[in-house]
Amino acid sequence: MAHDGQLNMDAPVLLDDLLTLTAAAVGPVEAILARATETVRTMVTEGGRVSNALVEQNQTASHGLAWLATYAQSLRQMQTWAERMQAEGKFGETEALIHQIAFGEYLWQVYGGIQMNQGEVVRLQDLGLSQEDQRGLMEPAIQALTQGGNTQAARSRLVELMQEHSANVTVGASGLDDELEMIRDQFRRYAVEKVEPFAHEWHLKDELIPMEVIEELAEMGVFGLTIPEEYGGFGLSKASMCVVSEELSRGYIGVGSLATRSEIAAELIIAGGTEEQKQKWLPRLSSAETLPTAVFTEPNTGSDLGSLRTRAVKDDNGDYKVTGNKTWITHASRTQIMTLMARTDPATDNYKGLSMFIAEKTPGDCANPFPTEGMSGGEIEVLGYRGMKEYEIAFDNFHVKGENLLGGEEGRGFKQLMETFESARIQTAARAIGVAQSALDISMQYAIDRKQFGKSLINFPRVTSKLAMMAVEIMVARQLTYFSAFEKDEGRRCDVEAGMAKLLGARVAWAAADNGLQIHGGNGFALEYKISRVLCDARILNIFEGAAEIQAQVIARRLLG
Repeated sequence: MAHDGQLNMDAPVLLDDLLTLTAAAVGPVEAILARATETVRTMVTEGGRVSNALVEQNQTASHGLAWLATYAQSLRQMQTWAERMQAEGKFGETEALIHQIAFGEYLWQVYGGIQMNQGEVVRLQDLGLSQEDQRGLMEPAIQALTQGGNTQAARSRLVELMQEHSANVTVGASGLDDELEMIRDQFRRYAVEKVEPFAHEWHLKDELIPMEVIEELAEMGVFGLTIPEEYGGFGLSKASMCVVSEELSRGYIGVGSLATRSEIAAELIIAGGTEEQKQKWLPRLSSAETLPTAVFTEPNTGSDLGSLRTRAVKDDNGDYKVTGNKTWITHASRTQIMTLMARTDPATDNYKGLSMFIAEKTPGDCANPFPTEGMSGGEIEVLGYRGMKEYEIAFDNFHVKGENLLGGEEGRGFKQLMETFESARIQTAARAIGVAQSALDISMQYAIDRKQFGKSLINFPRVTSKLAMMAVEIMVARQLTYFSAFEKDEGRRCDVEAGMAKLLGARVAWAAADNGLQIHGGNGFALEYKISRVLCDARILNIFEGAAEIQAQVIARRLLG
């Protein structure tokens, strides 16, 4: 520690001093968040209640509040991680550098402007805070960390250590227990052997992931990971799901996403299904005997699921006939069931008239994707995330058995779907971490191998800085994601935490991919280089499972009450 209270990278920083500084910085950020919540609540309150119209009118402030809360929670979870690693004797130089850089950068952004995306920065004054309010961030600990935490020297030293320990699965200790790290190692090995060598070819040829991969993942338990043992699953934690999704997505996001549809379907059935539906479908989902797809989105509704217009009409036999259009349906062709949401009450135009079905169909192929009577459709060509393909589907008196109404009760579809969003967003955050880690893996190797002006790219400070910030933000997103998974495993409501993890993780993945392509220069723009695929894959993360704007809206509404 330097005499002026700044971190001194010319001499070793005492770890206890660092943790004391970062601990002292968390409180003032949380106090600023509390003050910002008050000021934004004042902006959006009318007649003693938060007004949806005013939230929309003050969208920058509301969404900015969500980002500020995400940063506050990120710093809190990084501090928890650092203290736990210190207690376990795992807080070495790499971990200390990640920790101080994270605090140095995020504290500066809180004070000077949080990067919601590349084109939008939200500042504290946008949240109604005065200069007097912002003086709460002038604490000595925050000044020391902003001045000395994220320096070129710190970033360069971190990248030196990353090169020395390149065989490590993660940059810095993950903070997970040995059992979860064993799961990580297993799926990392699988991804290296069976996914990474083929992923780019699958992408370039726009091919479906081979069924052989699905069968191997089924044998490894991927599709039944969190399904209770009494229904044929493994009954493991959401944290284990994070690790598996992270490492498979690191190999290829398409493979990491294969289990997402099974996770959504299983969550729907576990939370809202009848006992008969659980007994019938959960073992089949777990073994991958039955592959599901989620059929929710419509062409004219997008994120406004309450406005769905696809209708399901009950016939004299108690079965249903479904008519309407759906779009952006992932892995729709070769699946056996659809978790399908449709309007069963034609008198409604909101979420109250929606019902969820387990709709059975015959798997198709590329030549005939939808052979089942009453449904037709075609592929949507996409930039990335290609391994399962995207489809639009038209239903015309499509038959659904009455026994496949989820829970046996109409009008509960929207609520049933909401109950799956926590898990889906936690898993999406984990996928984002995997994609970001893939960008780092590819870019780090390229920066070592590529020579310019007589030396490797990795020796240039701005290249070093990009690689270091990738590693740092991956760890921040990782700790936020694991925290939301732990909350879910403890049975606590975690929609805000899951939303924060997804919000930040998606931005981190895009930044990592974009910076990774920049490191590649012109080669990064060539389709033959893997980083071009990772960039395309990363872009979808800010859109699906709740676009960043929707995610921020949900978080803000909860914060504002």
